[in-house]
Amino acid sequence: MSAKKNVPATIPALGGDASLNRYLSEIRKFPVLKPEQEYMLAKRFQEHGDTKAAEQLVTSHLRLVSKIAMGYRGYGLPVSELISEGNIGLMQGVKKFDPDRGFRLATYAMWWIRASMQEFILRSWSLVKIGTTAAQKKLFFNLRRMKNNLQAFEDGDLNQEALHKIATDLGVSEEEVNNMNRRMAMGGDTSLNVPMREDGDGQWQDWLVDDTPLQDERVAD
Repeated sequence: MSAKKNVPATIPALGGDASLNRYLSEIRKFPVLKPEQEYMLAKRFQEHGDTKAAEQLVTSHLRLVSKIAMGYRGYGLPVSELISEGNIGLMQGVKKFDPDRGFRLATYAMWWIRASMQEFILRSWSLVKIGTTAAQKKLFFNLRRMKNNLQAFEDGDLNQEALHKIATDLGVSEEEVNNMNRRMAMGGDTSLNVPMREDGDGQWQDWLVDDTPLQDERVAD
């Protein structure tokens, strides 16, 4: 059974953005656990499989998921969907949490929440994978922040100084930084049916026609 089907019944329903405010209001009703409460609940779930204890651990951290989701609003995806994905990551974190390691659940679950949201963003941003390596994913999720820090707000390609610093700090090539910057500036994939002019005449797909001879004709010749 998938993680989505195992969402505890006590988690408020989250639909589209229209219900987001109601959801955020409802999750504030769940109490924040004290360290000793969190430890005992985690032990009950770990040792006895107590699902009620797991539900309490999850619901007490729903506000953390929402807070993290707000940090990913710049990628153009519905916050409600980011929260839903983050909740799945939270449940995975609760399932794997070891209370005897000496740190709080929020510290551990934060990694799972972010990972779940980032994978969702990468899947949704483009039909063509943007990044397959850890370095490319790091570039995708840090490029905006680093541009802001360098005050590189201009449209188009980055200047050489900013390009070199970002590439060096993230351990990628300058070409990868340029390519990612251009891709993100386009806002993801663009439909081939989008009109090329304001009057609606002509589409981008019209320029994909290859007038050269077909491959089998060239082989026959």
